[in-house]
Amino acid sequence: MYMRKLIFANPKLVWRGLSTNISVREGLFTPVGRSVLKTSNRVTVVGTGAVGMATVVSLLMQDITHDVVMIGETEDKLKGELMDLQHAALFLKNPKIVASKDYKDSAGSKICIITAGAKQKEGESRLASVQRSTDIFKHVIPPLVQYSPDTILMVVSNPCDILTYVAWKLSGLPKHKVFGSGTNLDTSRFRFLISKRLGCSTKSVHGWIIGEHGCSSIFLFLIPVWSGVNVAGVRLKDVQPKVGTDDDPEEWKKLHLEVVNSTYEIIKLKGYTNWAMGLNAASLANTVLKNLHHVHAVSVMVKGFHDLTQEVFLSLPTVLGANGVEYVVKQQLASNELCSLKDSAVKMSDIQKEIKF
Repeated sequence: MYMRKLIFANPKLVWRGLSTNISVREGLFTPVGRSVLKTSNRVTVVGTGAVGMATVVSLLMQDITHDVVMIGETEDKLKGELMDLQHAALFLKNPKIVASKDYKDSAGSKICIITAGAKQKEGESRLASVQRSTDIFKHVIPPLVQYSPDTILMVVSNPCDILTYVAWKLSGLPKHKVFGSGTNLDTSRFRFLISKRLGCSTKSVHGWIIGEHGCSSIFLFLIPVWSGVNVAGVRLKDVQPKVGTDDDPEEWKKLHLEVVNSTYEIIKLKGYTNWAMGLNAASLANTVLKNLHHVHAVSVMVKGFHDLTQEVFLSLPTVLGANGVEYVVKQQLASNELCSLKDSAVKMSDIQKEIKF
């Protein structure tokens, strides 16, 4: 009782080796080493819309990175999203999340994922929407590279291929450091639909969608490589040579149309697409951050591949690693598939010539 009275009478009295006038933090921890504030796996996501936030959540929930920077334009939106995620800290793995309008906060990012852009308005030409997105990118890409000169840029915004070209031009980065999410999601949809028909796992189906991706891409340029679709190394073409053709008795070609229309169907049903694209972007980031060398259908500079001469970005099966784009797979394409790819490159090049930088 006497000791308790002394403590209340003199708040500076040492009790069990601690002074009562120090902070809780100082009283709780004994310093040993210096805390590391910067990490090597920082990911910046530009844009806090549905796709941007789906990407952030996917990165955090799959423990791909614990260091995420969200860059946006609306302060209240940024603050709200930040608070919402911070309140889930107990269910994540000690995330460090920053939400900011200042690109300085993105400094040191290993990957910068761009989901911001201008939506194509009703009745607006494709070039007009591309130009508006280009004007947005003029304010986004340079500061990202300024504060993270060694970063890898991943473009998710649509039209993905043209905007990846725009990002490459504006960034000054080498071509292996810039890629778009491309037809990686289309490839996932393609494999899912095939696996659903066959009754096996999506991961057991190997098939690719290459070429152009984007809400405005036409049926011709979203190219299904039917010549290479296989399960356990057995090509569907070897089982049924007419697979994917107009004469196919089982009408497998309809799956291509489903892939093309899936985005529009989802938008019709819920107003937008986001979860699959967010998971897609996170998967690509995971391959880069962990140097996994997985093959993805991403939008890369295709000049020199398949005898293409245009300086455009289109999707091809690509090996990604810690340095970005490391290899492009030399696919053996059927003549009609190769023809479609070349036509797409010409179309992309024509549109790019009209862009004002």
